[in-house]
Amino acid sequence: MFKNHFALQALRFAVAVGCIMPGMTFADEPHPHHNATFIKAPQSDPVITVTAPDASPLTAVTNLKTPRQPVPASDGSDSLKTIPGFAQIRNGGTNGDPVFRGMFGSRLRILTNNSEMLGACPARMDAPSSYISPESFDLLTLIKGPETVLWGPGNSAGTLRFDREPPHFDRPGIKGSASALAASNSRFDENADLSLGSENGYIRLTGNSSRAGDYKDGDSARVPSKWTKWNADVAVGWTPDKDTLLELNAGKSDGEARYAGRSMDGSQFKRESLGMRFEKFNLSETFEKFEASAYYNYANHIMDNHALRSFDLAPTGAPRNGMNSISSMDKAPLPAMDMPMPMTMQLDRRILGGRMMGTWLWDDFQLQSGADMQTNTHRSKKASGWVKDARFQDYGVFSELAWHADSQSKVVGGARLDRALVNNDSAKSSRSDTLPAGFIRFEHTLNVMPLMLYAGVGYTERFPDYWELFSPTYGPGGRAGAFDNLKTEKTTQLDIGAQYSGARLTGWMSAYLGRVNDYILFRYHPDNARISEADNVNASVMGGETGFSYQLSDSWKTDASLAYSWARNSSDHKALPQIPPLEARLGLSWESGDWSGGGLLRLVSSQKRIAKNQGNVVGKDFGSSAGFAIFSANVAYKVTPDVTLSSGVDNLFNVAYSEHLNLAGNSAFGYAANTPVNEPGRTWWAKANVTF
Repeated sequence: MFKNHFALQALRFAVAVGCIMPGMTFADEPHPHHNATFIKAPQSDPVITVTAPDASPLTAVTNLKTPRQPVPASDGSDSLKTIPGFAQIRNGGTNGDPVFRGMFGSRLRILTNNSEMLGACPARMDAPSSYISPESFDLLTLIKGPETVLWGPGNSAGTLRFDREPPHFDRPGIKGSASALAASNSRFDENADLSLGSENGYIRLTGNSSRAGDYKDGDSARVPSKWTKWNADVAVGWTPDKDTLLELNAGKSDGEARYAGRSMDGSQFKRESLGMRFEKFNLSETFEKFEASAYYNYANHIMDNHALRSFDLAPTGAPRNGMNSISSMDKAPLPAMDMPMPMTMQLDRRILGGRMMGTWLWDDFQLQSGADMQTNTHRSKKASGWVKDARFQDYGVFSELAWHADSQSKVVGGARLDRALVNNDSAKSSRSDTLPAGFIRFEHTLNVMPLMLYAGVGYTERFPDYWELFSPTYGPGGRAGAFDNLKTEKTTQLDIGAQYSGARLTGWMSAYLGRVNDYILFRYHPDNARISEADNVNASVMGGETGFSYQLSDSWKTDASLAYSWARNSSDHKALPQIPPLEARLGLSWESGDWSGGGLLRLVSSQKRIAKNQGNVVGKDFGSSAGFAIFSANVAYKVTPDVTLSSGVDNLFNVAYSEHLNLAGNSAFGYAANTPVNEPGRTWWAKANVTF
């Protein structure tokens, strides 16, 4: 149930405004300097996205306003499904935890408008991506591997950035977008993005609501997965001249979700955000840009085992009713379950951070140099009040230099140094470390054909995060606690890639080979998943992604992608856990006039390379998984240049399947302890998009 009815009504009003103003367009060109150090967003395309385009073999970029298949995302992790190499540790309906190339957690840094939002749950029920509403952002950028030092420490798997681009107005006006979605399983979404402004500044309002009931899998079994969410954000920008931007922003959100794979549900996902950014261009002939930003993010999370599930005293095996106050579908019987003792936990985290960076340009060189910092505090609520248990601080400096050796060759290198400090307030202890990182990369474009090649090597050290230091029952060697004994991770990785851009054919490939010393691994007791030990092992990793698209004719286009990850625990001479299987995507799209359509075949192999009862703070390997094939299709019609209607079906043949990265079932919902949670069966959806 929504906890902010005013926000919901305001959002519905904004959607209505968008629907009755499809013809109004004002100054849609971006500010001439605002994207000077960013990759340009791909233009919105009426064809529904099934695989994300790559700006280069190293960087994947996608426009978050473009319709996509599978059904549009409910959170930040969901929005990554179209990018080869990504998987999720699945919860069921929403709030999965993203995994890239088999790497999980803080190995993949997730930023929103240069700020970081960290969840509060010790088991990552509120993963950082669960606080992100994808359609309220413009651009998603993935930088693969340790191939940049600009965006914080320890990003061994990669860096994800969700960005809103400042709107630009040549004259007073209004512009924006709105959308509405209806889908199977009582899914309804509303999104609005409205900007009002002039050449001197703007006000941008974004908001969304999303709700869904429990879904049914391919065997028509009901999977507890209901959620509701809302987000509302406002940004006020001042642009006194074409070279200056000052923006203040604020936002709030909340939601609730229940999970078939957990013993508790999330009954509150409250977010509060404040931010500021300043950008100044053309300060001198060589000083091209100065930028600074600061942010405050607050997460207040409640989890319990009673608010979103109800229990009665019927005999075991008799039908039980699930959640209170939800749709008719949710009134269907749940599997038999025993009534547990009611439990509630409330936790919060406050994050303060900021960064500043300068960009200098010479004839053949670009230098980006700056500093960043972050401090965050974690608390839990006891009967006596809030109790602080952990404080993290990080201070870093960085520089990245690009040298255009000639018209075809480019060399990029960077280095950063961080000082990390953490206090365990419960045990009255602390620890700190100095973390170096750096990389160098060579890029070359052939003059005989449109082919770009690159090779780079990077090194980064990652300080253990909150979940690794405070969640395990034991530390390395069975010692009591992990806080004092867990070592920092050290990753050295070689990345290579190529990209071909022809008249009809485009293709790309990226591959990696790495060594991780002191990889942080969780080991679980075989009879009790709550008892875990965090340990350091050495690991070897390798894999890659490749894809192509080919324009068959003026109307028909095909594309495909392939992603594979392999990892080995070198210390124990066995597979590393939680590695997704080989996955291929085959797409075919058609466009003629105002009509477009397409299909997506997703092929996932079985995974037999597992490390039983090992994993991370969220998931573990509890068995091998079977392969599957899923076919989905869509069609879209542009009613006007500003209004698009789209519809589709996911899992057309109603296949019963589960992902390899999967929370085991929970007995509170009638599942055996090591039963994977199935994915949704056939899902119909329809969406209306309006730009104005």
